[in-house]
Amino acid sequence: MPDLLVSLYNDRLSDLENKTRSVNAIIRPVLAPEMQLVVDWVSENFSANWASEASVAITRQPSACLIAVVDGRLVGFACYDTTARGFFGPTGVDTDMRGKGIGAALLSASLQAMKSTGYAYAIIGDAGPVDFYADAVGAITIPAPDKGIYEGMLRAKRN
Repeated sequence: MPDLLVSLYNDRLSDLENKTRSVNAIIRPVLAPEMQLVVDWVSENFSANWASEASVAITRQPSACLIAVVDGRLVGFACYDTTARGFFGPTGVDTDMRGKGIGAALLSASLQAMKSTGYAYAIIGDAGPVDFYADAVGAITIPAPDKGIYEGMLRAKRN
C-alpha cells in the first residue's frame, strides 16, 4: 500500500470538517488514565503493531491519539505523529460502527490537530483505503519504489 500526501491547507479539509460535525460520536483526545483501556482495545480489534503506535501517540503532550465514543463506548481511534513526525495513522473503527462517518470524523479531527500544531502537509503511511483518502481530503500517492519507513518492519500477526 502506498504512502499518501495531504495538503492541510486545501478546501477539502474544511469541507470534511463541516460534513462530519453531525456525526453521532464524541471525538476527543485520549486521557492518560484511559491509556491501557485504549491500547488493549486497539490490540484486540486491530493489531499489536497498531497498539504500540497508539501507546506512543497517547504519551505525547498533548495526546496525539483521538478516540470516538458513542454512548460511553469506545468505537474508534486515530493517531498521528507516531512512527514518524507528520504521519497520520493508524486509525480504525469498530466493525459494527463503520459506514456512519466516524472514520471521517476521526480523520478530520486528526488532520485539523496536525494543522494547528504547524504542519502544512500530512503523510498517510501505508494507506489502506486509498480511494477514501483521495475523495475525503484530496490525498495523492507519493511515488516510491518501496514501502518507505515501513520497509522491513517486524509485524505482529493479527489477533
